Amino acid sequence: MVKSDFSRKVTLVVYGDLASKVVTDSRRAYSSTLVDADASRNDGRHVCVVDADGFSRLLKGRPAACLELRRSASGRVRPVAATPTRSEILGDPLRVRSPGRHPAVELTLDMNRLDEATTAHEATVGALAAHLSGQGLHVHAPAPGAPAFDAGWSRGADVFIAEIKSLTGAREDQQIRLGIGQVLDYAHQLRTSHPDQRLHAVLVLEKRPADPRWSPLTRSVGIRLTWAPDFPDL
Repeated sequence: MVKSDFSRKVTLVVYGDLASKVVTDSRRAYSSTLVDADASRNDGRHVCVVDADGFSRLLKGRPAACLELRRSASGRVRPVAATPTRSEILGDPLRVRSPGRHPAVELTLDMNRLDEATTAHEATVGALAAHLSGQGLHVHAPAPGAPAFDAGWSRGADVFIAEIKSLTGAREDQQIRLGIGQVLDYAHQLRTSHPDQRLHAVLVLEKRPADPRWSPLTRSVGIRLTWAPDFPDL
């Protein structure tokens, strides 16, 4: 349920579709919702502000970073991710979820595709964790405040962050392009905040892509491409 008021019961604000809202505090350039969230924080009540990506992680039962409220160089104050410290890239051990099934409804075909894609994603996560465990490596979720990559691990001084994409029930090209953009973004953020860290971006697919062009393309932008079940190059 979407609430238009801001009461003491509100503990979570999803930031995203606020650009069209009327700004009620011109000096700080907040939307009315963020003004209320900031006021509540100043009164000592914890109100967590998350973006759409963070909200998606919460819906999946995974932790999401609580955004800070800061003034930008342009003078606008907007939610921003807390900058992780050097030791805060990899968080707790990654837990592989058991995806549920949606009940049969009028949109049976669409819901079935969603369930199949979610199942394929989690199966790939589990297969990756098992593959790396066989090498004596532990797979981690992101640390609080770190970008929302799907899985991370370290090998010596090298840290690897991975975006995992299922290819079930979706256009393969679209999924791979999305994964490339996401993992490049995550890697750029972490290299900026951890300039001395040897960081490697990895795109993990549910299966070998049909088009072989993706391997040279990802190599050209510094991404290691691999896929289940054998995970070549890992």
